[in-house]
Amino acid sequence: MAWTQCEIETCIENCKKKAAMDAEFRKKLLADPAAAVKEISGKEIPAGFKIKVLENDPAYDATFVLPPLVSGNVSDRELDEVAAGICGMQTCAMEACGVAENGAK
Repeated sequence: MAWTQCEIETCIENCKKKAAMDAEFRKKLLADPAAAVKEISGKEIPAGFKIKVLENDPAYDATFVLPPLVSGNVSDRELDEVAAGICGMQTCAMEACGVAENGAK
């Protein structure tokens, strides 16, 4: 079963909240994100889908993830996805996020 964008966002927020208060869950989230996500959501992540969880380093004021490097020709759709921030994941199959080809939910 595919995840909706709302389910993804809710799961991320719930993982963050639990990891902020539960040291064992935090360790699990860092070591085995797929198992931690299943614990929170009750759903498996799609086969082959990878998640990387980083702890904020207090030595830095900000932590952020760079978008994929753009090289060569970029389609209008790819440019729209990056510019609009449609999906917070590094790779996004629009259908998996529940977003139609035209960008509408």
